[in-house]
This record gives sequence, C-alpha cells and structure tokens, in this order.
Amino acid sequence: MRTYCLFQAVNSRDLRGFTEEPTGASLPPDLGPWTLVREIRPDAEWTPKVSRAVVAAGIIENGFYLWGPVERPAAAHLFIESDRVAGTAVFDRKYDQIGTIKRLLIEKVSGRVFFVDVTFGGFLGIGSHHVTIPWEKLVYDKELEGYRTDITEAQVRGAATLYGDGRVSPDQKRQQEMRDYWNDLPQ
Repeated sequence: MRTYCLFQAVNSRDLRGFTEEPTGASLPPDLGPWTLVREIRPDAEWTPKVSRAVVAAGIIENGFYLWGPVERPAAAHLFIESDRVAGTAVFDRKYDQIGTIKRLLIEKVSGRVFFVDVTFGGFLGIGSHHVTIPWEKLVYDKELEGYRTDITEAQVRGAATLYGDGRVSPDQKRQQEMRDYWNDLPQ
C-alpha cells in the first residue's frame, strides 16, 4: 500500500487532489495553487468519500487524482490509444451496461473520431447487433471505467448503422441519414 498526499485547491475550496508526493508537483498548476491538507499512510484510516482504489487508478493513469468540481475538461491526457477504447463498456443513464465499443470511425482527412461502432445485445457475439453512434454522445466515466451515454434502448433499436447490409462501405447519403437521425432525436 502507498502513502497518499491530499491537497486542497486554494482558489476552489471544494476541489481536492491526491498524489503520491508531498510537493504536489504533479497536480495541474492551472487549478492551483495547492495546499497540502494531510498525508494518508497505508496504516491510517481512509476517511475521504472516494474509494482508495479509484484514487490509486487515477494516480497510476495521470500521476494525480482530482476530486470535486473542476472548471475545465477532466481529461488530463490529450490523447487515448484506439486499442484502449475498443472493448470498453458503454453504460446507460442508470449505469447499466448496454453495449461494448467495437471500433472507432475516424475521418481520413481531419483525423477526427466522428463515430463509434458499438455492439449491443447477444451472447458471446451471437445475436449482437452493431449501431454506429456519434462519438460525442459518449462521456468517459472514470469510476465505471467505461463510457456513459444518454442514448436510450429505443433509440438504439431505431438507429441505422453506418455500414449497410453486407458491410458495404457507406455512401454520402447513408452518412447524412445517420447524422440526421442522431441530430433530430428529442431531448
């Protein structure tokens, strides 16, 4: 077990940061300055209202873990490797797993991820179906270690896939139909 250092942001009293080093040098400087509140040794009682395992995972991934309101995007890394996204679970509003990411669909010219191919239903790959949804409909949830979405099961059932029958590459019309479907959903 490790010793964790708990910091508080001076400019945002509800924002806390965890690191393994007492200087807080790995904490985001744009959210500081930071004040050391206490060190939590391995044998000390864990009193923060966040799981020690979640804190440990955040420190392993980013070098720090933030807890509380952040006035900027939460992602510490600007990039994620595609092989780390494929196979990740997708959860609905109720935190039930509703699918798994199969692949990212990247526009060749811009290099941007526009869509994600998600498999829903089935058992051991039998009876599952693919749905292509806009990448921006997914939000990564560190605690779930997966992506959350507000997309409902009914919307998934009504969605077209980017690839038609026989996995034929999509034409411009099919791409536009898919964009229209996701853009016209009632909120």
